[in-house]
Amino acid sequence: MKRLRPSVHLAVVSALLIWTLPQHSYADTQSIVALTKTPVFNDSKGFQNSPADLSAHTPTEIPNFTYNSKESDLWERVRAGYAIPDLDNKLVNNQVTWYSTRTEYILRTVQRGSRYLYHVVEELEKRGMPTELALLPFIESAFNPQAISTTKATGMWQFMAATGKDFNLKQNMFKDERRGVLDSTDAALNYLERLHGMFGDWQLALAAYNWGEGSVQRAIKKQQALGLPVDFDSMSALMPPETRNYLPKLQAVKNIIAHPEQFNLALPKLENQPYFVSVDKTRDIDVRVAAQLAELSLDEFNALNPQFNRPVITGSSNTKILLPTDNATLFKENLSKWQGPLSSWSTLSVQKTEKIENLASRIGVKPELLRDVNLIPAKMLVKAGSTILVPKSDKNEDKDIAPELADKAQLVIEKSVTTRQITYKVGKRDNLNSIAKRYQVSIADVRSWNNLKHDSVTTGQTLHLQVPVFNKAARTTVASHGKPAVRAQATMRNSHTIVAHAKTTKKRHG
Repeated sequence: MKRLRPSVHLAVVSALLIWTLPQHSYADTQSIVALTKTPVFNDSKGFQNSPADLSAHTPTEIPNFTYNSKESDLWERVRAGYAIPDLDNKLVNNQVTWYSTRTEYILRTVQRGSRYLYHVVEELEKRGMPTELALLPFIESAFNPQAISTTKATGMWQFMAATGKDFNLKQNMFKDERRGVLDSTDAALNYLERLHGMFGDWQLALAAYNWGEGSVQRAIKKQQALGLPVDFDSMSALMPPETRNYLPKLQAVKNIIAHPEQFNLALPKLENQPYFVSVDKTRDIDVRVAAQLAELSLDEFNALNPQFNRPVITGSSNTKILLPTDNATLFKENLSKWQGPLSSWSTLSVQKTEKIENLASRIGVKPELLRDVNLIPAKMLVKAGSTILVPKSDKNEDKDIAPELADKAQLVIEKSVTTRQITYKVGKRDNLNSIAKRYQVSIADVRSWNNLKHDSVTTGQTLHLQVPVFNKAARTTVASHGKPAVRAQATMRNSHTIVAHAKTTKKRHG
């Protein structure tokens, strides 16, 4: 039977050729690389504590598992690789009741996960890991790669920012690999393998994945000091509610997948073959154009490539996009016939903190366009040193965004402050630094407002300043903690500074 797959909306090929500019050699048309066996998901609550001495718990050997029946339904393959000891208690029964009475939720989650499940199972088997771990994104994110928790854990495997960096998941303005299918899964399974090696027990490894390895280590030491057993069930009383219910949730889903008929659930059959392949991409390409060339809807393209934060995918030797197997062939064919530019975006380095309207006016575009493409809310200033995405001009239409710039690019914004213009006559003891500090503005701004070429001013010189206006309550609160001028500026700017490189998405299922 056909594997469950979201419907693909075919685009009219003629619609692809909407540009009439001269031909350019924009794309790398090398052969499509077959699907790698790297996992597809990412999650973790972060490891905040250094490993403790666990000599009393030496790792147990993980048995290698090989699945030979390649013609069977993928669910059978998952069930055949169950290897984590079952948990049977009241918490498990409660979770089974919760999930089994929400069949629509289960089927929606299965539909999302059907894109990724084969890839995860392949990687687990390759590593000799229990295949029920492929169900962990069911618990973490409902298989939603765009999921963000209330604590800012992101992606199907719910990686915190710091833990993602520890596992080499890039997080910049252009992409967040915590969402990426290949990178995040690889990192998640690396982390789980590390935890199993540390505790020698998959149940404790899963507790550490949710709670942090340091927390589990401390709980083990408490149990040992009291002469009590060291296992998940015995230690669950020491765990916070989320971790205490974490393994029961996985056990509940595991039970339902093992015997869906007992819960009046008809699981759709999933083909035991890859859903997608990876395509190397060495030049910049707009997300919209990539989807058109692959004859995919934007929703389906983004479901396979959720790590990209902007409408352009920057090219480098390591850049890959994922496409359903059939559409990868269409992508290659359409790409070979493409006549126009693949990328319509470039970057601009912001030299001074200013409004998006000013930036838009200088480059001749609508401010709404810059706000939308850079995810900048209204009434926010773009800080000096930021990088923003702008439409390409005739001068740079054939230039890609430099990979080193894409890796380091950051957009920092802050809330706009109400100002009033004043004139100031420079006194004998004044200098540019003292004037700027007095009125809580930057030297660069003073120079810009007065067209000064140097940092020097002369006695009697008149300066025009845009002075911030603070409300009375804020000024009073700030003044009670330190010097009004300096403390007010620091407090206000710190509280409103935002690093804008993440998409706005729904919270994950809790």
